[in-house]
Amino acid sequence: MSGRVLKLGIPAGSLQESTAALFSRAGYNIKFASRSYFPTVDDPEIECMLIRAQEMARYVENGILDAGITGYDWILETNADVHQVCELVFSKVSRRPVRWVLCVPEDSPIKTVKDLEGKRIATEAVGLTTRFLERHHVKAHVEFSWGATEVKPPKLADAIVEVTETGSSLRANNLRIMDEVLQSTTRFIANRTSYADSWIKAKVDNIALMLHSCLEAEGKVGLMMNVHRRNLDAVLKMLPALQTPTVSHLSDPDWVALNTIVDESLVRTIIPQLKQSGAKGIVEYPISKIID
Repeated sequence: MSGRVLKLGIPAGSLQESTAALFSRAGYNIKFASRSYFPTVDDPEIECMLIRAQEMARYVENGILDAGITGYDWILETNADVHQVCELVFSKVSRRPVRWVLCVPEDSPIKTVKDLEGKRIATEAVGLTTRFLERHHVKAHVEFSWGATEVKPPKLADAIVEVTETGSSLRANNLRIMDEVLQSTTRFIANRTSYADSWIKAKVDNIALMLHSCLEAEGKVGLMMNVHRRNLDAVLKMLPALQTPTVSHLSDPDWVALNTIVDESLVRTIIPQLKQSGAKGIVEYPISKIID
């Protein structure tokens, strides 16, 4: 034990539970107490604090936190100067990037970004939207939206820029996506001065390694089997392995043990084929982490 503590920001709100679940799979059990902004974690070298993702990068930049989890969108929105340790592709609903999209009502006469000249746009991401319009040489009134942005057109705004994963909320409010402003994924970030400290850098890098290894393992399973040497080439050609499958000798010199990792979605197809090709004793097992 070093006696030192890493100040780590956990995103409050929509990413809170998915972040805690990812940390749990990585071996860090975070527990949230009612009405407390200081979750506990079973690592005495980590001190957690719940911070809104929208504010995380600013607090990390200022050194109030050594590191934190937030979206690439909020790093850009706040212009925060932080070190991006790694990308973690997970979100509230899916394992896809979220999209900030420019939307108008289905029956709006606005068809292109140029048509927004002089119009009113509501969004939580004022900075992202303003820079997007500047790139298109369009001047419009961009105003901050405190929430329920989807319901503002057409009476309170001509258009909105809103974040979406599935687009279902936009469709439910009869909105048409006109353009994409940004795709964003979750990032593990660190304060630049803190990250220059060898102890903090090692701690942060270790956490990043474990978190990333869990995401790499998603949708993957291990397969073990015994194969007669005469069937080995045929079996190897069938296996789309993460790396070259491991082939081990058995006590019977005519047989080998084969171990590999495949996409879980292939298992129902490939196991019958492996059996038909002569593989015996086929075992499927879960994979929790993959570290290259």
